[in-house]
Amino acid sequence: MQARAPMRAHAAQAAFHPGLAPIDRRTFAKVVGAALAGAAASALAPASAFQPVCVALPGAPRAGLRFAYLGDTHILARAVNERFVKALLRAVDEVNAMDPQPDFVVFGGDLAQLGAPEELELGAAILRELKAPLRMVVGEHDWYRDLGEHWRGLFGPDVYAFDQGGVHFVVLNSILQDDFWSARGLDADERMQTVASIGDRTQNRFRLGAEQRAWLAADLAPLAPATPVVVLTHAPLYRLYEPWNLAIADAAEVHALLARFDHVAVVHGHAHQVLAHRIGNIHFHGLPATAWPMPYAPEGVPELTVAMNRPNPFNPLDGCGVGHVDVLTDRDPRGIVDATHRLWNREPLVVRRSYLASNGREDRPTAPNLPSY
Repeated sequence: MQARAPMRAHAAQAAFHPGLAPIDRRTFAKVVGAALAGAAASALAPASAFQPVCVALPGAPRAGLRFAYLGDTHILARAVNERFVKALLRAVDEVNAMDPQPDFVVFGGDLAQLGAPEELELGAAILRELKAPLRMVVGEHDWYRDLGEHWRGLFGPDVYAFDQGGVHFVVLNSILQDDFWSARGLDADERMQTVASIGDRTQNRFRLGAEQRAWLAADLAPLAPATPVVVLTHAPLYRLYEPWNLAIADAAEVHALLARFDHVAVVHGHAHQVLAHRIGNIHFHGLPATAWPMPYAPEGVPELTVAMNRPNPFNPLDGCGVGHVDVLTDRDPRGIVDATHRLWNREPLVVRRSYLASNGREDRPTAPNLPSY
């Protein structure tokens, strides 16, 4: 099965949505109508999640490329809470206002909160307003109500690869778990609620699993060690803090598959915060959420992380935002990725490749400009 063609904008939006202003009926009618039309027109049948997919896109005209990042929107039905929908609208507007436009946009997972069809369809309709091509990563909130069936129907495979601008990109499903629900007799909604509770220790740890690791090994096998590789996941591809499921249990096995490459970068979401880490040849960047910021874990935060200050509890958007990532292919020994965190309400925070390559000795990012509360 081939990856679905990237969704493009139906129309560019003219201005930023101002924070938490009410959404008018016309806006909701537009996005909900588009969602229903898109769902009716879609003929995508879910196929094997691990069928190799490689999509070649036009190369960037410069020595590298830029992609925008947004994720962890956690939208709910309007009757429940429309705040997160407004934040997603703002994020789409902000990406559409980038000049020049990014080569593509990565959505980093957790589009929905409870994986309901109406949540996913509404989110898909809003994301269709992006002007740049879209690449989707699946999150656990999108997956565990129906084990990804509706998400794949909207967006295509959850595991795939593509090449662009001299860079090999790999998109992984980082939120798989062994079946903990059948023996306990949990229905779909109960399973979703369990996984959505970040501190619930009755569930299993996230993993890629042997089948997906075999797919990854086959995908990487033809590549030369000098090939720049960027891996896109939802959960962090290392053990950050397992009590909150901020980890991938078989991360070390994936690192071994990536060890022969000169430069690898992993870009992820899930933690709802700025994170920076390095393990050998792999540089890790955790990007912010649009829904809400998370507190840092009590232990395990990588020492290269320049932590966001505590968000203002009286401003729902503080500590949220989007990002963009510059992937540089100039054979620089310092790495291949500079990540810019475009936090709302704050100055942008830039984590350069030289900072991670030097283990924090060079180009330390400027600390956040707002005090803690």
